[in-house]
Amino acid sequence: MMKRVIPRHTQSLHETFGRFSASAHAWLGSTWAFLAAGLVIAGWVATGPLFHFSQTWVQFIQTGTSVATFLMVFLIQNTQNRDARAMNLKLNELIRAGDKARNQMIDIERLTDLELDEMQATYEKIKTAWTARRPSQSLSAKEE
Repeated sequence: MMKRVIPRHTQSLHETFGRFSASAHAWLGSTWAFLAAGLVIAGWVATGPLFHFSQTWVQFIQTGTSVATFLMVFLIQNTQNRDARAMNLKLNELIRAGDKARNQMIDIERLTDLELDEMQATYEKIKTAWTARRPSQSLSAKEE
């Protein structure tokens, strides 16, 4: 398998955004960020009478919240992508380390939806078979 070569300036950009995203995620998810947002809203509401609750006054908060939401979507997605990737790598390591684990399960997140559907059907059959065996096992345990 051939490894993709990523130019150094691109790697630096990704690393910088990754660090920024992690820091922003940590701060924006904090109590202080929530309180700051609440103070902004309280300040906006308090200025309503000053601006006679004008359309411009309403548009100010709408524009601000729209821009903030738009940018937060990308920060949240970056964080979720990184978390999912880390989780998959951890699971891959557990699969690799387990004696009875099937190594073909490593990196199954790269399979097509059809391949994942087939794999899910296989595991549902295994569960159904296990459930069917379960009552007979508990009956034999009671008889002893």
